[in-house]
Amino acid sequence: MIAGFDAKKVAAATSPLTIGNVPPGMEPLLLAEIARAGQAVAYVISDGQRMADLEQMLGFVAPDIPVLTLPAWDCLPYDRVSPSPDVSARRLAALSGLIAHARKPHAAIVLVTVNAMLQKIAPSDVIESLAFSARPGGVIRMDDIAVRLERNGFDRVPTVREVGEFAVRGGILDVFVPGTEEPVRLDFFGDTLETIRTFDPASQRTTGQARSLDLNPMSEVSLTPETISRFRKNYLSLFGATTKEDSLYQAVSEGRRYAGMEHWLPLFYDHLETAFDYLKGFRIVTDHTAREAATERSKLVTDYYEARRDNSGLGKGAAAQGAPYKPVPPGELYLDAKAFSAELDSASAIRLTPFNEMDADSRRVVALDAHVGPRWAKTQTEKDDRDEKVNVFDLAVKHIAGKRAEGRKVLITGWSTGSLDRLLQVLDEHGLKRVKPIETLGELQKLAKGEAAAAVLSLEGGFETGDIAVIGEQDILGDRMVRRGKRRKRGADYISEVAGLDEGSLVVHAEHGIGRFVGLTNIQAAGALRACLELHYADDAKLFLPVENIDLLSRYGSDAAEATLDKLGGGAWQARKAKLKKRLLDMADGLIRIAASRMTRRAPVLAAPDGLYDEFAARFPYDETEDQATAIEAVRDDLSAGRPMDRLVCGDVGFGKTEVALRAAFVAAMNGGQVAVVVPTTLLARQHFKTFRDRFRGLPIRVAQASRLVPGKELNQVKKDLTDGKVDIVVGTHALLGSGVNFANLSLLIIDEEQHFGVKHKERLKELKSDVHVLTLSATPIPRTLQLAMTGVRELSLITTPPVDRMAVRTFISPFDSLVIRETLMREHYRGGQSFYVCPRLADLADIQAFLQSDVPELKVAVAHGQMAASELEDIMNAFYDGTYDVLLSTTIVESGLDVPTANTLIVHRADMFGLAQLYQLRGRVGRSKVRAFALFTLPVNRTLTTMAERRLKVLQSLDTLGAGFQLASHDLDIRGAGNLLGEEQSGHIKEVGFELYQQMLEEAVAEVRGDDEIVDTGWSPQISVGITVMIPETYVPDLHLRMGLYRRLGELKELAEIDGIGAEMIDRFGPLPVEVQNLMKVVYVKSLCRTANVEKLDAGPKGLVITFRDKQFPNPAGLVGYIAKQGTMAKIRPDQSVFLTRDLPTPEKRLTTAAQVMKQIAEMARQPA
Repeated sequence: MIAGFDAKKVAAATSPLTIGNVPPGMEPLLLAEIARAGQAVAYVISDGQRMADLEQMLGFVAPDIPVLTLPAWDCLPYDRVSPSPDVSARRLAALSGLIAHARKPHAAIVLVTVNAMLQKIAPSDVIESLAFSARPGGVIRMDDIAVRLERNGFDRVPTVREVGEFAVRGGILDVFVPGTEEPVRLDFFGDTLETIRTFDPASQRTTGQARSLDLNPMSEVSLTPETISRFRKNYLSLFGATTKEDSLYQAVSEGRRYAGMEHWLPLFYDHLETAFDYLKGFRIVTDHTAREAATERSKLVTDYYEARRDNSGLGKGAAAQGAPYKPVPPGELYLDAKAFSAELDSASAIRLTPFNEMDADSRRVVALDAHVGPRWAKTQTEKDDRDEKVNVFDLAVKHIAGKRAEGRKVLITGWSTGSLDRLLQVLDEHGLKRVKPIETLGELQKLAKGEAAAAVLSLEGGFETGDIAVIGEQDILGDRMVRRGKRRKRGADYISEVAGLDEGSLVVHAEHGIGRFVGLTNIQAAGALRACLELHYADDAKLFLPVENIDLLSRYGSDAAEATLDKLGGGAWQARKAKLKKRLLDMADGLIRIAASRMTRRAPVLAAPDGLYDEFAARFPYDETEDQATAIEAVRDDLSAGRPMDRLVCGDVGFGKTEVALRAAFVAAMNGGQVAVVVPTTLLARQHFKTFRDRFRGLPIRVAQASRLVPGKELNQVKKDLTDGKVDIVVGTHALLGSGVNFANLSLLIIDEEQHFGVKHKERLKELKSDVHVLTLSATPIPRTLQLAMTGVRELSLITTPPVDRMAVRTFISPFDSLVIRETLMREHYRGGQSFYVCPRLADLADIQAFLQSDVPELKVAVAHGQMAASELEDIMNAFYDGTYDVLLSTTIVESGLDVPTANTLIVHRADMFGLAQLYQLRGRVGRSKVRAFALFTLPVNRTLTTMAERRLKVLQSLDTLGAGFQLASHDLDIRGAGNLLGEEQSGHIKEVGFELYQQMLEEAVAEVRGDDEIVDTGWSPQISVGITVMIPETYVPDLHLRMGLYRRLGELKELAEIDGIGAEMIDRFGPLPVEVQNLMKVVYVKSLCRTANVEKLDAGPKGLVITFRDKQFPNPAGLVGYIAKQGTMAKIRPDQSVFLTRDLPTPEKRLTTAAQVMKQIAEMARQPA
């Protein structure tokens, strides 16, 4: 298979050996051959980013050989944070696997990074004692498992959603074990484990059965009484007496976990082992830079150690305010480079190198007969040298045909199924036929003559060896970045969860107005216990609302301080609501008119020529995320519908909104229309211009830029060319909206970062042309825009999935502390990145600059603000892009859309002076590459924050998940109110009725003006009393927040299938349904029938049922009269127009069942046309 390679000889070598000419991507073939020759292999790599790619390729090359991965901690040496739960989990799973392998050796491959080899590890007997497994039918106490989980670093929570969490409810224990796809649910009966089921963390529903549970710990530090006492003894003997501030010592002494305590690992155990101890009996193979990487890593560790040690000595001034950090000497926690090299030599490690090295006495070299494949895509430097006319796809097809003719086995690879399909489709159009998809390398040998194979492989570039020729996707398309598949989907109900009801929060009752929710209480009424929500109103009036009518309540919103409680039974609330309803109807009328006039206007149908569009799309160097693809499709459909598009694409900062705009611009420009891209700042205009120019290179489309940064003469030329129709795409600031700019044939308008344009600008945009397609992009749309989209006046696309292995930005909020700031900036500097330092006002720049010069003299600082001359600003920004400066100190000019991938730290001065969306946008400037980014918001030390500022920062810190922009905008809508959607008056009507009710009323008003038949008036809820207990008992669901959430979800259900669904979910999550909950389900069903039939009240007693209709109306009066006549003496109409049905109903259960049967018949009748 591999020319010039004999695995048996290599495996038998007793002295160090180098294998040369190994092209990148071929290592898995060699590793698999050595492992098959009968020896387990450990491959030491210097670049941790390649580990996942190698693992994927090994799955293709040798699906029969198990692969373990041992990564290093993903935090810095001597950090204040712990390694992430995911990494800890993978490490511990690998270590447990290695211990099992030592007992029963077999062919295996272990991938391990240099950093992980240098790091010392807890002894194998400790790791082995921490692991634990259980099977159904076994006898084990649930409390023992809970204690073990807490000791091993799991977090106890009410609902399990993330890895490393567990929850206990009655006889059920949920736990999300690291290294598994889904969490599991353990069901106990007494001390017997009955079943183990897997479930979906988003919906909490069971997905299948599991045969056993294997628990690995979540952390390498286990807090048992022995390890705690050993830690205390070692800590005191190493560092002397401790002080009150030493929170690490305090926390461990109390048996609490402490962030970053893994960095004191040697103090917990009497000795540590190294990865070499765990890998006894493995053949060790390294890549060609492993030793150099180890030397660099050792230097870095020493640097960090010295910085920590020297810093703790400074007890003066600013530094004295930080928490003490006493680092363990590096020798105790890490191997140094010398020891690492010595270990490699004693293990006769094999070294793989892509180069052809000389054979020497000390080290034998075996050269393989292999070489890197041809590469047709141009690199950046060749971009301008080569003739534009050459088509890379033709070159590739020709090459493949040649190789097939020689009898070689050709394999074409793509990073993901989607990109491979697209590549093969384009190659097929260029004449490549007979390509067979394969799953493993073994199938490659079975190809018929003249066939080629295709497979998904994480391969950078192709190579050729023996009779195999591998062609990588990047050889044809150029550099790509690839996203790893997302493991699990998130439920869309997070926003509603954030907006749950808490005790003490203000709520709005549809009939009685604003009250305060005090809590859940049980009340004896009509002979049965009922769970009710206790609401307090003005003058200490109380209202008890049965839980099944919870849909009458809505959250008031966040400005709770300014709201006054309504009087129970007073007319003020109804009057206020009616007045608002009238205002909303007028508003809805205006909105619908705008929308309707758009619908009736025509716009040119813009459709993309398919082959060309696919080639343009193939230039996008990432995989589209699911949401992105949906948004792009939606935009294409809008453009080809022949009506003017008005779509808001709301995607988080850096989630690929620009790509949606590029595709739309491509479609419009290829159809001969002009495209205007309007952005808020000159810097962003310049960046978008570059992006557009690069992507449209080689196409017959001219892209121009219009902003302050373009010299006057050139700008006039651009304006002239726009009028003459010579420019196809123009990118500019609001200069484009000036009266001097005229378009020859404007067909698409793209507005980026919409939140920066005022109403006047938007009005001018609307005037530009009534039949223009409009695409608006924003991460944090202003409340008004969001409101328009939510009420269905504009179309909305959400992009919520993060791109390629993007990590959430870690956000810290702290008082201004010079040491913390120095530490943050230097940490970024040491990892080779740059930082932003943002001030709210020009006046602050000078102070901060002086502070940076005195405290962080090592770093070069550039200052930028909006009042500089255009050319000067341009020079500074260019220099910062090119990495000449380490820190950019600026005002909020960097806020919108700048993209500097190397900048991954942001410090904001006086964060309390910024708005929520501004802070979020600023935070989105960092964290655009693969490394973890940090945002530090500093506050003035001795000044109290305004409540609004405090709330904004709290919201921001809680939204540290990726893709929180939309959630943030809805928080903002809630904090600020949406204002009037049509005119310039931006003051909220929301204050009068609360956020959710306002939203609901507006939607109803829009529907009413539209003339939709399906108008549901939500201002009432049927009341049902049958004298039966309906509630979710506290013993069944102990957590109040969870219980309220369930009541709230039940209140919104309409269909029988939905009610069954939530019933099944509750059985799954909490065990069999108690009678009270079954009754609650039935009442919810009867209530949905009553709503259909316009029944306001249903009372059932021993002698029969009384049905009262709302406003004394029924949708189908003739049918009702017929029904009553049919019943004869069993039914009569009372003077108050209610209907009485005589029945014999001795028990509450029977009453409930009969009520359901009767209501089913009446609801059926109501649905029939009168």
